[in-house]
Amino acid sequence: MRAGVPLERALSKLRLASRSEAQRLVRDGAVTVNGRIVRNPLALVAPERDDIRLRGVSASRPAWRTIAFHKPRGTITSRRDPQGRRTVFDVLGDAAEGLVAVGRLDRASTGLLLLTSDTQLADELTDPAREVPRKYIVTVRGRVIDDALERMVAGIGAYRASRVSLLKRSNRETHLGVELVEGKNREIRRLFDAAGHEVTRLLRVAFGPIALGTLQPGEWRELSRRDFASLLRGDRPVE
Repeated sequence: MRAGVPLERALSKLRLASRSEAQRLVRDGAVTVNGRIVRNPLALVAPERDDIRLRGVSASRPAWRTIAFHKPRGTITSRRDPQGRRTVFDVLGDAAEGLVAVGRLDRASTGLLLLTSDTQLADELTDPAREVPRKYIVTVRGRVIDDALERMVAGIGAYRASRVSLLKRSNRETHLGVELVEGKNREIRRLFDAAGHEVTRLLRVAFGPIALGTLQPGEWRELSRRDFASLLRGDRPVE
């Protein structure tokens, strides 16, 4: 099966039309891909490689660009928020032009967030079938016993961690390293809730081959295609 993103989504990401407008344009035969009219909005395309044209005019494909960003606490991973809350795009400003967030971190969580112009890369990183690891440092209330750690790896309900390591433990709080390979919505918080512990701090320190490194909240750094070459090899994160 050909890798890519649905044509309707590609047109939306290229800011040529909304998703609903893109569906209509495609069905009306107004869009060509590599010189051929495509009438299926769900046809897979690679915007970084394919020649996509709307009524004969070439879609402007943004240059490949990906950044690692340290998401500050209290920001949301959306381009805009109806409630007026501060977003990661507000923090990044012009640095996020043409980029989409790869996955999400909830408002209270901090740490590594990847943003890219490569929608295919974003899909590969977040595809559950790829099992790309996400690593976190988690602080919870109370003393987490060894049995609870084993249950979290085995799975509690619909949630499970691929790996949990104990970093520090007291009766007041426990610090752990947690690794996920799927990244369901608020999975870590719900996993610890099910184990009877409230998460008080959640920091993502790595996503696939990319590590947070020394980035401070609000800081970002440019990445290269080479940084993702290890994605298929399973190498250690790039610092």
